[in-house]
Amino acid sequence: MKVLYNDGHVDECPAEEVTHVVRHSAAHIMAQAIKRLYPEADFAYGPATDNGFYYDIDLPEGAKISEEDFPAIEAEMKKIVKENLKFTVFELPREEAVALMQERGEKYKVEHIGDLPEDARITFYQQGEYIDMCVGPHLTYTKALKAFKLTGVSGAYWKGDSSNKMLTRVNGTAFATKDELDEHLRLLEEAKKRDHRKIGREMDIFMMRDEAPGFPFFLPNGMVLKNQLLDYWREIHHKAGYVEISTPLIMNKQLWKTSGHWDHYKDNMYSTIIDDEEYCIKPMNCPGGVLVYKSHPHSYRDLPIRAGEIGLVHRHELRGALHGLFRVRCFNQDDAHLFVRPDQLTDEIVGVVNLIDSVYQKFGFTYHLELSTRPEDSMGSDEDWERAEAGLKEALERLGKDYVINEGDGAFYGPKIDFHLEDSLGRTWQCGTVQLDFQMPQNFDLEYVDADGSKKRPIMLHRVCFGSIERFIGILIEHFEGKFPCWLAPCQVKVLPVSEKSRDYARGVTERLEAAGIRAVLDERDEKVGYKIREARNIDRPPYMLIIGEQEVEAGNISVRDRSNETHAEELDSFIARVREEIDERR
Repeated sequence: MKVLYNDGHVDECPAEEVTHVVRHSAAHIMAQAIKRLYPEADFAYGPATDNGFYYDIDLPEGAKISEEDFPAIEAEMKKIVKENLKFTVFELPREEAVALMQERGEKYKVEHIGDLPEDARITFYQQGEYIDMCVGPHLTYTKALKAFKLTGVSGAYWKGDSSNKMLTRVNGTAFATKDELDEHLRLLEEAKKRDHRKIGREMDIFMMRDEAPGFPFFLPNGMVLKNQLLDYWREIHHKAGYVEISTPLIMNKQLWKTSGHWDHYKDNMYSTIIDDEEYCIKPMNCPGGVLVYKSHPHSYRDLPIRAGEIGLVHRHELRGALHGLFRVRCFNQDDAHLFVRPDQLTDEIVGVVNLIDSVYQKFGFTYHLELSTRPEDSMGSDEDWERAEAGLKEALERLGKDYVINEGDGAFYGPKIDFHLEDSLGRTWQCGTVQLDFQMPQNFDLEYVDADGSKKRPIMLHRVCFGSIERFIGILIEHFEGKFPCWLAPCQVKVLPVSEKSRDYARGVTERLEAAGIRAVLDERDEKVGYKIREARNIDRPPYMLIIGEQEVEAGNISVRDRSNETHAEELDSFIARVREEIDERR
């Protein structure tokens, strides 16, 4: 595929960049179509994304765009494609660029030019009557856009700042071929079926309320699921030599200034006044973990110290960004903070990566790794950052793990390794992380006494496996479509008596299951068994259903229906032993 670069030359597009160029061009074509339909529309940002593209639009008074308008917009886009307009590129000095955008009524583009560095090149792409400020590259002709679809509309603040005007964000996606688009749309439909908000309501896992936006309520089934995850977490961490701690939810503002969080994160923190002093509700667990370390002296023999914490944290997210369990304002982090000597650093990173790897294997996740390096708003010296990044690279290379560099996306206090999970639909989620920190030990003057009696500063590792427990549950709901492995399932066995005559026997079966520690639910409603089976399959989604009729009563056994929808007769003792083994091994 030929593309037009912003220096004016046309060249073959590298295969890995084709989708991005197609989507970026689709954003311009969509904007041109919307401008034709809404001549007074003013355009802000319109980038390509990992999943498609969008454009943020300031519509004239009284105008709005909803999904009902998509057919008209798509029809105009198809018309532009058919016109086969040529993409051209030109560059203007800053003053002329501003004048052009002012002349065209593009106030957001004018403001954007003002945000650019003085020496920035300002380039524009044009197709037909439409001109957009852009760095490209783009297709050479509109006819090269073969497959696109508008996918949604939402609100978005200009520059992501809630003090600015709310704009209309129109989302779409595009691919180089129709087959790729069709497959993507099929996956979107599948994702709708798996939406954790829908399944979470159906299975009574969690709920959200207008009285507490962004603060999830976990229902009884959700607490079963959550507690099973935490029991597993505690078991594997105990085996790996971790101790568990708990630190306060609210701590003095000065602590967060010392840690550096106040300067780098205060806009996302909640605060309150206690005894005429300002306190903060913790957005992270790490400063509390530092205070635990600092509470008494340490020798080099004490290290490494591995302190884990299931800590409830609160972060202010914009209301428009909230999304089920995926983006909330309070969540539990399965944090751990490791305090290590320099000679222990690589071994401890290797141990952490192996632990996280074992967790993801348990759920059937594959993943890829990113090493995120120093951001612009970082703390610490160049030497510390070089040592920290080298330490993470050495550990990954010892493990033989492939990774990519994510420049400038580290935490403000140190570089990190991020784990990006791939779910059953091929979507990726950033969950686990290992962060190396020379800064917080320095800020809090942490020490240990070395073998020669001198005082040394420990290195601190921050790490999570699940990340946010709430978000991980949302991922699991969608990954398994609510059909959890038996050890996690809120309802492991649904017992369905066929008639009144089999109810007493079904009650006895349920009692035996519960006595064996199996989560069993008896459905005694006076409904047809076919209805009960369908409801259990679609709502409770248990790994097993036991169909109890007169035949089972007479034979003294059970009919077992699993998720393959096949039914077979089995002795109850055999079934209990088999299911207990499945649960105990967390298969």
